[in-house]
Amino acid sequence: MYGEHIYLRKFQDSLLSAKIRKVRSRLMDELRSTKFSQYWAAVDALKPFPSAYVRFDGAIVEIGDAAEFSSEDELALFRKAVRAFIPWKKGPFRLFGVDIDGEWRSDLKWERIRPHCGSLEGLKIADIGSHNGYFMFRMAAEQPGLVVGFEPYEKNWLNFQMMQSYAQVSCLAAERLGVEHIHYYPAFFDKIFCLGILYHHTDPIGILRKIRSALKKGGELLIDCQGIPGTEPLALVPSGRYASARGVWFLPTLPALMNWVRRAGFRSAECIYQAPLNCEEQRSTEFAPVRSLTDFLHPDHPERTIEGYPAPWRYYLKALH
Repeated sequence: MYGEHIYLRKFQDSLLSAKIRKVRSRLMDELRSTKFSQYWAAVDALKPFPSAYVRFDGAIVEIGDAAEFSSEDELALFRKAVRAFIPWKKGPFRLFGVDIDGEWRSDLKWERIRPHCGSLEGLKIADIGSHNGYFMFRMAAEQPGLVVGFEPYEKNWLNFQMMQSYAQVSCLAAERLGVEHIHYYPAFFDKIFCLGILYHHTDPIGILRKIRSALKKGGELLIDCQGIPGTEPLALVPSGRYASARGVWFLPTLPALMNWVRRAGFRSAECIYQAPLNCEEQRSTEFAPVRSLTDFLHPDHPERTIEGYPAPWRYYLKALH
């Protein structure tokens, strides 16, 4: 995949430890599972080339122009590949003239976070849970030295590879690793983004400690975490689903989240944004024809989920090693 060979060659001394090699090899072997054959078929049908039209500095990540395809048949194959990845959860994108509005308005999140990030130029950055790479592409506009996406889910990883095969941004590389592998990169990253991940793990403080170990001294962590309102340092543990979502374990109040960060060993933590999640940011679209936030809130009491729990808030924190 484009960029990986550059990334591995340039940083092989510090990245190609025996543990990373072993995990990477196992996960890549799993990729050809028939469970994901529709995504592989879509990607394998394409004939990638370096597009002359890329733009990452606006709300819409733009890659390609339809006129770059040599025939209508090739353009049709690309459009078919794009639709194979429905539902698109992150966006927006414009790919060779196809406008893709994901379920999540990732541009809104980036607008809130970006003023607090400082310069990204020349930095080594990790994007944990990078999904289809929307934030990686946005970071690429600012000339980082390296952005490594950690994305264990096959569909999301392949989705990024499809776009990267045309964008061919040399500073971007995606690992099929998860946050649980971040400590294999000791004191490597200048900045780590952990967006929408913590509440999906059974040991959020343990995860934060692993993240801290991967940061250089003085490095910075940017967190986006779903939580609940409240002034006490408490976390909700749902009995099953939360807002219809599986795999939600701990939903902290802001004080609880701040305590997690401090007890994980970070020397400072600052809240840079907090607000209830709203239907402007998460909603159903043509490219994400799914049940979304409006369906997950109580119809008569929108301050509660359909299960009766407090409705979700978003908390953004900045923490320093």
